[in-house]
Amino acid sequence: MGSKIYVGGLPYEVDDQQLNDLFSTHGAITSARVITDKFTGRSRGFGFVEMSSEGEAQTAISALHGTELEGRTLTVNEARPQEPRTGGRGRFDGGGGRGGDQGGGRW
Repeated sequence: MGSKIYVGGLPYEVDDQQLNDLFSTHGAITSARVITDKFTGRSRGFGFVEMSSEGEAQTAISALHGTELEGRTLTVNEARPQEPRTGGRGRFDGGGGRGGDQGGGRW
């Protein structure tokens, strides 16, 4: 297990400092970050906490998973590595924009 923790179900008003304070009673915090929407700046309702040791991280997970914060139930577990993103419509996917056969053209 790593020392990075995923925290889901956060109230939208919680900021980085409040997240840090919530976990600091269970060990030393390396970082605490609430994830925000890049356009609105509003919390997305989850964040990540990095503890200084795996033991402290496990203690925090055991103590906080399933607890309530401002009426919302927290999901607290080991953070998994981010999976590579696939799919979606990128700039060069061959559809919609310039280039490629758009239909109706002459050969």
